[in-house]
Amino acid sequence: MLQQWVIYAPYNLMTNTLEKDTQTDTLPAEDQPPPALLFEMIRSFVTLASTLNLSHAVKDLNSTRQTVRRHIASLEAAMGGPLFAVDDRRYQLTDMGESVLPDAKDILARGITWLRGQTSSKGHLQKLRAHVGDWDFYQEQQPLGNIWKDQSILLRETMRAWAVSSGQIEAETFRHVRPYLIIYRRSEAGWICVEFGEKSAYVNWFGLDFARSSIGRSLGQMPAGEEFSHLIYQAFDEAESKQIARLDHVFTRMPVGSSHENAPVAYQRMILNGFFPDGSPAVMSLVHPVKDLRISGVDVSRVQGLLPMEQPDFSAEMARFEYK
Repeated sequence: MLQQWVIYAPYNLMTNTLEKDTQTDTLPAEDQPPPALLFEMIRSFVTLASTLNLSHAVKDLNSTRQTVRRHIASLEAAMGGPLFAVDDRRYQLTDMGESVLPDAKDILARGITWLRGQTSSKGHLQKLRAHVGDWDFYQEQQPLGNIWKDQSILLRETMRAWAVSSGQIEAETFRHVRPYLIIYRRSEAGWICVEFGEKSAYVNWFGLDFARSSIGRSLGQMPAGEEFSHLIYQAFDEAESKQIARLDHVFTRMPVGSSHENAPVAYQRMILNGFFPDGSPAVMSLVHPVKDLRISGVDVSRVQGLLPMEQPDFSAEMARFEYK
């Protein structure tokens, strides 16, 4: 809208001068309101950080070189330091640029998905939803304490084994639950799967041969776009960086059979941080089918006809840490 591009200042017809907003001028720098084009400035920064080439960034943004340079200069002035080092027209992120880039990406993803109605929260717990064609995705973060009331012995046992093993994947105390997990490692291409447990839900759904062929592949981009994918995989990022566990309920549609038609499925997913034998970080995922889907706002008609997923074969006798 035109109003977004107009800077208003009261005009005094008697003195033919522009009046200053004395209230704003007297505010400390940290209390000054953010610029109206802050979102576009951040988008310029994130895009240039991705391409490290001004011409490519300008093309991706459908903007001009002057505009992108102005956006970067304004951010650097406000943040008190350089975001890029430029040598013979080659751009490189500075240490400061590297440190603020993740938050900048997060602001963009949250802003875009919020505007699309794809993200919200309930009691400070994340909720995501998206529809693209015949594909649906609903995800609602659950209080972690729900696992102690859940009917799944495997869910509780995995949590206890993780704690006793200090997240060490190869620990003897973790060995009995490891076959039910999917293990990921971060790479330059994003999160890649390095192990599918032979009793994991993924193997039960797609088969062992298909699962093995997926090892080494990145999680990739969700059908709902880059920003939505960023928020989906943020759970993996937080588990790794904060070394925590997280529980979500998920409803989505997944390809089934040779026809590859999407069928509705519902499951809960627990994400845990972990460590490989060399000490490098890992993220582990336990996917457990559910009938009692705890996601508010899901269209009932979309949940009808849930395809049954095989329940994990894990009995109380197999548990080492379950109270009996």
